[in-house]
Amino acid sequence: MSPELSSAVEPVSPSGTGPVPVAKVRTQVTVPLRFADGYATTARVFTFDGLVDGREHLAFGLGDWRESLDRSAAGGPAPLVRPHSECLTGDVFGSQRCDCGPQLREAVQRIADRGGFLLYLRQEGRGIGLYAKLDAYALQDSGLDTYEANVALGRGEDERNYTAAAQMLHTLGVDRAALLSNNPDKAEQLGRLGVEVTERIVTGVYLSSANARYLAAKAAHTGHTIELPLGG
Repeated sequence: MSPELSSAVEPVSPSGTGPVPVAKVRTQVTVPLRFADGYATTARVFTFDGLVDGREHLAFGLGDWRESLDRSAAGGPAPLVRPHSECLTGDVFGSQRCDCGPQLREAVQRIADRGGFLLYLRQEGRGIGLYAKLDAYALQDSGLDTYEANVALGRGEDERNYTAAAQMLHTLGVDRAALLSNNPDKAEQLGRLGVEVTERIVTGVYLSSANARYLAAKAAHTGHTIELPLGG
């Protein structure tokens, strides 16, 4: 399917309240990318109209993404896809309190090698926003874990919703995806939204003294596929 066309698929929303509206490509442009370690590649960046949450999410077509769509349509391997939630502190400033920046860097290269899409989702702090995320950091400094801190702020443990991500994928012609993620909730939500997750591929583990408790909480509390060293 050409990404210039909106998808005809109308997947069911996670709440079961009805079909998710179809989105369409608004703009697409080629952007050369270069990371701090020198790795460089080129992306086709897509913006969208009609996303259910009205946010400015982006899709990056990496590697031979067109061939990955054709291959999948013919019954071959699905495009490699990572839904990556925005993390200003980690992605831009290299914060060591999370593993977001290294995961983003890894995902871009792995997707470029195989062909597929990185979805950059504007869902800072598991959906609670940048200021609230920093408030949660302050609570973590007093002893709460990352989920307890969100709840203490009167927010959900994880408020992220992947309906817009599913819209983007359907619009781009991705109805089957190999999901690059440690988070089982992403696969479950996308599956309910009509995107067949053919496999879930884990990312590397980026452990530091500053994020060890954060990673351990994700593994223990929400079943993230993270292999931590014994006693780490």
